[in-house]
Amino acid sequence: MNRVITPAPVRKSVLVRAPVERAFEVFTSGIGRWWPKTHHIGASEMQAPVIEPRAGGRWFERGVDGVECEIGRVLVWEPPSRLVLAWQLNADWKYDPQLITEVEVQFTPTEPRATRVELTHRHIERLGESAVRFREAIDSPGGWGGLLDLYAKTAAAG
Repeated sequence: MNRVITPAPVRKSVLVRAPVERAFEVFTSGIGRWWPKTHHIGASEMQAPVIEPRAGGRWFERGVDGVECEIGRVLVWEPPSRLVLAWQLNADWKYDPQLITEVEVQFTPTEPRATRVELTHRHIERLGESAVRFREAIDSPGGWGGLLDLYAKTAAAG
């Protein structure tokens, strides 16, 4: 009997000291304020990451040379409570239009000026043999946990 072990989704959460509307805005249209320039896939330095504010919108990065590199697209756009992004990068950080893993982000108000932000990166098994290596990378300190810490500090800064 063969058993297939599927990599678990990566789940991270952070408490953001900001109202839910601001938390959503900083994560989406404000992504260029907190996403580190070192986390880019283009050949040139990254000018800005972009999430277009609608279902079906693109998720991409623009390099300082003007070249745009696709990351994925917006699957669900429900401000200020929920966002689902198609992540279409493989384990070598190259765009693959045939690959879709999903990044779901939920924003839940916990008090008047705080929001619980929960991120789940799922369907990692779709990366096949490189799924375990990919999961380790996005679950490392430089992965989603570290990114959410940068995001939370930016959102709280006002």
